[in-house]
Amino acid sequence: MRVLYFAAIILFINNGFRAQSNVETNQLTDYSALENLFIEWREFEMPPLKNGAPDYSRSTFDKRWPDFLLLKDKLMAIDTTGWSVSQKVDWHIVFAEMNGYDFNYNILKPWVRDPAFYKTLWMARSDVPAHEGPTHHRTTELWSYEFPLNKGDKKGLINDLEVIPILNKQAKENLTGNAKDLWITGIRDIETQIIDLQSIKELPGVKNDKKLINVIEEAIVSTKDFSQWLKAEAENKNGPSGIGKENYTWYLQNVHLVPLTWEDEVMLMKRELARAWSSLKLEEHRNRSLPKLDAVNTKADYTELAQRSAESLLTFLEDDEIVTVKEYFKPALEAQLGKFVPEDKRHFFWIGAHYDPRPLYSHFYHWFELARMDSEPNESIIRRGPLLYNIFDSRNEGLATAVEEMFMDAGLYDDDPRVREIVYIMIAQRAARGLGSLYAHANMMSMEDAGGIHTEYTPRGWMKTEKELMIFEQHLYMRQPGYGTSYITGKYLAEKAMMEYALQQEIGGEDFRLKQFFDTLNSIGNIPMTLAAWELTGEKAEF
Repeated sequence: MRVLYFAAIILFINNGFRAQSNVETNQLTDYSALENLFIEWREFEMPPLKNGAPDYSRSTFDKRWPDFLLLKDKLMAIDTTGWSVSQKVDWHIVFAEMNGYDFNYNILKPWVRDPAFYKTLWMARSDVPAHEGPTHHRTTELWSYEFPLNKGDKKGLINDLEVIPILNKQAKENLTGNAKDLWITGIRDIETQIIDLQSIKELPGVKNDKKLINVIEEAIVSTKDFSQWLKAEAENKNGPSGIGKENYTWYLQNVHLVPLTWEDEVMLMKRELARAWSSLKLEEHRNRSLPKLDAVNTKADYTELAQRSAESLLTFLEDDEIVTVKEYFKPALEAQLGKFVPEDKRHFFWIGAHYDPRPLYSHFYHWFELARMDSEPNESIIRRGPLLYNIFDSRNEGLATAVEEMFMDAGLYDDDPRVREIVYIMIAQRAARGLGSLYAHANMMSMEDAGGIHTEYTPRGWMKTEKELMIFEQHLYMRQPGYGTSYITGKYLAEKAMMEYALQQEIGGEDFRLKQFFDTLNSIGNIPMTLAAWELTGEKAEF
């Protein structure tokens, strides 16, 4: 059984034995061997082209599988004895990515089960290092283009968009799965692509460009046809979309390096949900004599509130020695301040933001991290770019969630204790949606029923105002196992890392300095939280 096979490999490594290589080579001990293998691995991970689009056909995957096993053998042949902690961490990153490829090939199979995998056009940059959820290898990142287009960018965009009809045609051959929830909800993503393609025609300089317009129209026609095909096929879909408890646990532990089981995560979600609700009620009691927060109700008032809140957060981080505030923090945050949304159109996060956006802006720590990747690339080529298969989720989503409460506890809302209530509402929402996603992956309930937990257990009815957010989130979590819980599990792992780091400082007779903790963690990069903790403390992480 594949799960037991890789469990045996993990045990083999953890017991300190040297893995045996099937390749005819001497045992490798130099770190450069890992760097070279990483380059080779990433080149392999890009599928070959078929008619100009990535080839996700079963025959091609099957044909390439022996080559993947050879790459895995090369990795297992590398002897890390005597390496620094950071170098050993890099080895485990490559190991986790290869496990991710194995899992996608054998279990998740997004190119077979998940129509949303074939979405090509992305209008905005993700707030984490790569797109959330499985994504094909030739996406069109419209946010990276500046309109009107120069000659080179025009050619690039045309080349990007020309992939859409080819890939849509291939998708009809590859999508043979029977995952009902994934199939039906994935149609929304494909139909959104039609709307997004239409919107490109309204951008500066596009209307009068006949060649570009023709390419856009061909992509629209193809995507409409693909959508209609998906709708027709949906009538015959009746299978489960979850991967099951056993596969979920293996994926957590061996790909995302989260040292928990499905059952552990259920308990953690329940614990955080209960804690968030009880803490919220205690805060409300404590603040009962204070004026309630009022939501802003005009564009001018929101703009003033957003600017004041951003300045408050950045000043707090600097003056209270929370983290080194780099020159790129301010522009990164100011680009994400949002805008006024009428009360009847606000979804969960913007409801809170119209009272006080600082809890949400704390979560926008994401954008500081992306700016760091752009401005200060990590020295390691292995962690310089986004890790594959959303392996970064426990670090990026987890830390962004953790700092919401950490900044609060460090004093961010001493000027207005009522804002603390928003923080607990946000934690409860993350725990509720994560719990629902766990039950859905165990096939104990449908994605819609999971959304019911998500909605009902979010305080103040803030998830009942706008259904689209719930559908988007539960769909993503069904597509990407572990992502829905990563906010809370990653938060736990970040808090655990802080504990271990602080304990080490205490034992060594040193003072714990929060700024030093965050700066060191930032320098390590966007890698699984367990690996980051290992590098923080020098003590091997539990995974």
